[in-house]
Amino acid sequence: MANLYLREELADATVGGEVVLEGAEAKHMVSVSRTRTGDEVAVSNGRGLVVDGVVEAAEPARAVVRVVAVRDIPAPSPRLVLVQALAKGGRDELAVQTAVELGVDAIIPWQAARSVSRWVGDKQRKGVERWSSIVREATKQSVRAWLPTVEDPATTAQLALRATTGRMLVLEPSAVVPLSGMRVEPSDTRDVVLVVGPEGGIAPEESERLVAAGAASVRLGDSVLRTSSAGPAAIAVLNGILGRW
Repeated sequence: MANLYLREELADATVGGEVVLEGAEAKHMVSVSRTRTGDEVAVSNGRGLVVDGVVEAAEPARAVVRVVAVRDIPAPSPRLVLVQALAKGGRDELAVQTAVELGVDAIIPWQAARSVSRWVGDKQRKGVERWSSIVREATKQSVRAWLPTVEDPATTAQLALRATTGRMLVLEPSAVVPLSGMRVEPSDTRDVVLVVGPEGGIAPEESERLVAAGAASVRLGDSVLRTSSAGPAAIAVLNGILGRW
């Protein structure tokens, strides 16, 4: 499969025409991926437009791709949204990376009560930027036509408000209902919002508040997964339920 590169400002393309990559993306193509003239690549704007082409010029500052085919891939519906609690040791970042590779469509950072990691002041902006960079690279690695969004960090109160209008699933090892038993009507296009707690789990008062607002408490299985693997594992299950896989 051809490597994917992103050019977010790309609005259209024509077979036989050219798409130019400059700056960091061209440098990555030539210096990191070792792409050479004649190689097949794909270029996307991260909003469904994908251009398949052949590299005609490959320089660290500028690469030219001759367009062979143009695809317009519709956005996934319903969307899969991951609410990932902040965690220490880079476990939250690993969860974000793997979730993107598995098909999540949006990510919401959550500073849960038991989160050891805290985004305070300027650290919040830097945290969102860091997650956005991870999402971008994971999108390219997994050759996805749609670039997932990273939203601003949400409070538990904001999540509870979202639970009143959407489909929110709270991962709890002690829940009675298995995630694999969930069913989705084809006509229901509401987001499926998955909430994953930090290392110490979701605090009882947080879980109770979300369920009271309309969320459903679900479990994956008998084992307890790390916060870095729980979200991706649940997304894999949801991919099957939604017919994506």
